[in-house]
Amino acid sequence: MQISFSDTGSGDIQLLAYVVNKGSLPNGLEPELAEGAAAARFKGRVGQVFEGFAQRDGKLVRVALVGAGDADSSDRKGNLEKAGAAIAAKYASSGEKSVAVDLGSAGLSGEDAAAVLLGLRLRTWRYDIYRTKLADEKKITLQSAVALNAPDGTQATWADQSAIAEGVEFTRVLVAEPANKLYPVSFVERCQAAFEGTGAELTVLDEPAMEKLGMGALLGVGQGSEQPSRLLAIRWDGGAAGEEPTVFLGKGVTFDTGGISLKPPPGMEDMKWDMGGAGAVAGAMLALVKRKARANIVGVVGLVENMPDGKAQRPGDIVTTMSGQTVEVLNTDAEGRLVLCDALHWAQEQYSPKTIVDFATLTGAIIVSLGHEHGGLFANDDDLADKLTAAGKSSGDKMWRMPIGPAYDKLIDSPIADIKNVGPRMAGSITAAQFLNRFIKPGVAWAHCDIAGMVWADKPGATWDKGATGFGVRLIDQFVAENVE
Repeated sequence: MQISFSDTGSGDIQLLAYVVNKGSLPNGLEPELAEGAAAARFKGRVGQVFEGFAQRDGKLVRVALVGAGDADSSDRKGNLEKAGAAIAAKYASSGEKSVAVDLGSAGLSGEDAAAVLLGLRLRTWRYDIYRTKLADEKKITLQSAVALNAPDGTQATWADQSAIAEGVEFTRVLVAEPANKLYPVSFVERCQAAFEGTGAELTVLDEPAMEKLGMGALLGVGQGSEQPSRLLAIRWDGGAAGEEPTVFLGKGVTFDTGGISLKPPPGMEDMKWDMGGAGAVAGAMLALVKRKARANIVGVVGLVENMPDGKAQRPGDIVTTMSGQTVEVLNTDAEGRLVLCDALHWAQEQYSPKTIVDFATLTGAIIVSLGHEHGGLFANDDDLADKLTAAGKSSGDKMWRMPIGPAYDKLIDSPIADIKNVGPRMAGSITAAQFLNRFIKPGVAWAHCDIAGMVWADKPGATWDKGATGFGVRLIDQFVAENVE
């Protein structure tokens, strides 16, 4: 969606939306619209929409009142995003091509107004490129918005927010694509195209390079697939010269059959989004680069496809990781941690970060624990955990901290190798995090974000339609803005 700004609008406005606080109406609103809103019990609650029509300058204008809730709400920003999203949900397929949004009726600051626009843009996104017989009334028609009466500072804030929106949309595309279109090599190619000319530096490792480095765990996951594995690093040096970068790392299993430990067929089609962690990191890096973040940041993604084949690894195989630790692979469907452990070690060796945060759709167990309301957060550093939790709360990508520790560590000791890749049935998300913790060097602050329940939605949410949510991008951006820049 294209968003522009105007002081007065133009005479060809056909759809005009007012953002209003709870219990209020825009000044000068036509009596018939005010009476209609009262009859429809419009109160200005968050996301509530009333629609009417009015004659203005000799033409009929479609007028919407959109509720932003209480002006003094503790979640004012989130409520305003929902108000903007409500405009999109109502009119995205309405036949209207453009909407004018009046931002002067709710006492908004520049940041407040930008939040409305962000919600509007994010909720308009939908991925229909493979739908060739979609009925006209179901097609997305809303392509642009004009912000009217925007408060001072809105355009400057929106410059950054639009970059974040671009990052979220890039992640959604990656997550939404089917596995015959998105696989390790094509993931890299899409990133190369997206970052071209931005000043970011991309590094790609192919299978011979990873084999030379000893990445037996990552390569073992992909050895049953015809699609070659890749490791991709995206570096942005926007901070002090020579300062160690903060590293974000993502699991990129572009399709996960479970390998020889084959998943049940029902629902396996969902495993195209098992690269949601890598998608989040790539999208967040795009947002940070586009808004020229004043920080040194690296995004690393391990990209594989996990398939059953005569060459696929077997339950009981032992692989040697880049760190030198050996892993007994008891379940080939616990593959994400095998990808991450080599990527984590490589990133620490390559960039010497003080802080590293990984994102992964790692376990179904985290969905059992937290549902689809929070991602699971595990960390070896309390301060890092607190900062990520705070960033999640303020960005809307909410995280909930879970425990790790020596009591769980013994559950993944192997009798014939250094470590086994699964523990018992209980505490599945925790033992997965505990596995990764063994590959973190002393002195490195590390957090693991298990976002298996968050990257895909079976029903529309506040700022997304059914499908890919883009979860993680805003969390990373907010964390960088609050703690790294």
